Amino acid sequence: MSAAQVATFRSLLATRLGLTFDDHDAPQLDRVLHARAQTHGLSPGGYLSRLAGPAWDAELTTLAETLTINETYFYRHREQFEALAAALPGRIRARSAERTLRMLSVGCSSGEEAYTLAIVAREVLSGADWTISVHGLDANPAVLRQAIKAQYSGWALRETPQAVRRRYFRAHEGGFELAADIRSAVRFRQYNVASPDAALWRPNQYDVVFCRNLLMYLTPEVRSSLISRMTTALAPGGYLFLGHTDSLGSSPDGLEPQHTHGTFYYRRRPGATATPATVPELAPRPAPPPAEADSYEHATRLLLQERFADALRLLEAEPPAKPEPREKLLHAVLLAHTGRLADAETQCRRLLDADGLHPDAHHQLAVCLEGGAAVDGAIGHYRLAAHLDPEFAMPRLRLGLLARRRGENRLAGEELDRALTLLRGEREERLTLFGGGFGRIALTNLCRAELDACGAYR
Repeated sequence: MSAAQVATFRSLLATRLGLTFDDHDAPQLDRVLHARAQTHGLSPGGYLSRLAGPAWDAELTTLAETLTINETYFYRHREQFEALAAALPGRIRARSAERTLRMLSVGCSSGEEAYTLAIVAREVLSGADWTISVHGLDANPAVLRQAIKAQYSGWALRETPQAVRRRYFRAHEGGFELAADIRSAVRFRQYNVASPDAALWRPNQYDVVFCRNLLMYLTPEVRSSLISRMTTALAPGGYLFLGHTDSLGSSPDGLEPQHTHGTFYYRRRPGATATPATVPELAPRPAPPPAEADSYEHATRLLLQERFADALRLLEAEPPAKPEPREKLLHAVLLAHTGRLADAETQCRRLLDADGLHPDAHHQLAVCLEGGAAVDGAIGHYRLAAHLDPEFAMPRLRLGLLARRRGENRLAGEELDRALTLLRGEREERLTLFGGGFGRIALTNLCRAELDACGAYR
């Protein structure tokens, strides 16, 4: 399948679903495009033409199911729910006349976040006769069906306080079922964030909006529009919670940052005036600018194409007079890919002699040691890399896979779950160097498959 067809597919996904994908995801998108075209008995070009035509809702639903990443659990990032619990009394006072709290979970996946919002509100209200109304939105109907069932594994409750477990869950078929009063407080709806909906985003209606780990997957146009819609829909004094990997860039008008309980979130300024938000008409993403014609950039492109020997020859034929750490690291990665593990290890150790706190060098040294069967040494350097940079996903992934290989499923689950979270925000350069040719989606799917294999989802 041609690169042009994959680029067109990326552009259509941006236009129709508001989703953005980087270059590392191209192989995965190629496979999805081929499979979906084959399913409909179309050529790739014919499939793209149909997708570009009048709304093909059923196919968009299937693409949302296939391409969106869903990973969540109750009380995920508990500090945010502690901050919410402390903030809710102010909203309760503001709503005392109508005695209703309205909350929204955008990108709710299989419902754990939306139900946690309802539980936190119920705990804060402590039996008071109030209505709790939570809306959960997601583009993926498969996960919404799971949410409506409200039946979860013990792994989904791993961060849930024991007192909350006792009050709101009962054992059911080897897992847990949520209490009826919490289930009745939450409604779910399939919704594409690239689509307008005046009623959903009516000004001043929500007390709390959660939109965690979604913005980073959206095109700039849809991301900006969604932030504007959420801000407008918040009541003055209401709260917006984002994921740790999400950013607003510059704060939009009407929001002020808050920091309590070790977490950041936003409050709609009480005097802010609502400005109706619109969904922009999306244009295809512009083509990326051409890369600089230096040996590092060229070698990196060859690495992405898995032309390791060509990349290594280029780098060694045109060595910079004073190589920077990133160039030395790329050299080590290419040496390892071409089977020269001892030379790669030597290069990593030279890097560490110059900077012993270089997390990427520790990670690549661990890769070399693992390849040479020095697994215990590899584990030590993977752990050091993860310690030096707590946001570094790749050593967590390798530690999880090594633990799986040793049959240490509990440890594997912990490391893989952390890797799954961190992959959302992993730097593109690191995915290129350490992803082994896999993009963010493929690595995420690998994490999920390994978590399932070690019993994390059962």
